[in-house]
Amino acid sequence: MTYVEFLQAHSGRMIDGTIITVYQFLLSTVVAIGIAILFGLMKLSKNLAVRSVAIIYIEIFRGTSLLVQLFWIFFVLPLFGIHLDKFTAGFLAVGLNMGAYGAELVRGAILAVPQGQWEAAIALNMSSRKRMWRVVLPQAFVIMLPPWGNLIIEILKGTALVALISVTDLMFEVRQININTFLSIEAFGTAIIIYYLIARLFVTPVMRAFENAMSRKIGRA
Repeated sequence: MTYVEFLQAHSGRMIDGTIITVYQFLLSTVVAIGIAILFGLMKLSKNLAVRSVAIIYIEIFRGTSLLVQLFWIFFVLPLFGIHLDKFTAGFLAVGLNMGAYGAELVRGAILAVPQGQWEAAIALNMSSRKRMWRVVLPQAFVIMLPPWGNLIIEILKGTALVALISVTDLMFEVRQININTFLSIEAFGTAIIIYYLIARLFVTPVMRAFENAMSRKIGRA
């Protein structure tokens, strides 16, 4: 079987799997961004209880395997009465795991904003909340966007693990095709190409455009 014949025979399943992968990626990214901003700010809180919750969450999710977390969410939580379908469990596991890494990026970017900016906001008699949202966070976003670009690509790659709980994403379909045909080079080679194209043609341009837009917004372009 030639590669063209392979694609003609299995392209439908791969396209369906790619669509599920994109959904998993987008939902995981939304969860990760929300978690990162929330727990990144919580870790900077002066309240010890709030800060402790953030530290515990970040250390647990950064210090344990994403695969173990995925299995816990899908197989163990039902023992405590929390039942999630496999699609939801997939993107939640990836989002919660990557959000822990993102929280440290948020915290580091906020602390990297020059002290003079904080002092200027205080001199203008801004409240702490207004100071954070109007002065600090816009500059922190510009600082954190380059490493966030790498993290979002890691989110995309992390979604491949959801196939292990039978989410019918690209990797699940590729594994099934490989089992049925034993054409490992064609199956997994096509998967590599698809993941690369998503990262190169979608994630990277979007993140660069966002970086440029934020830089122009705060006058750094």
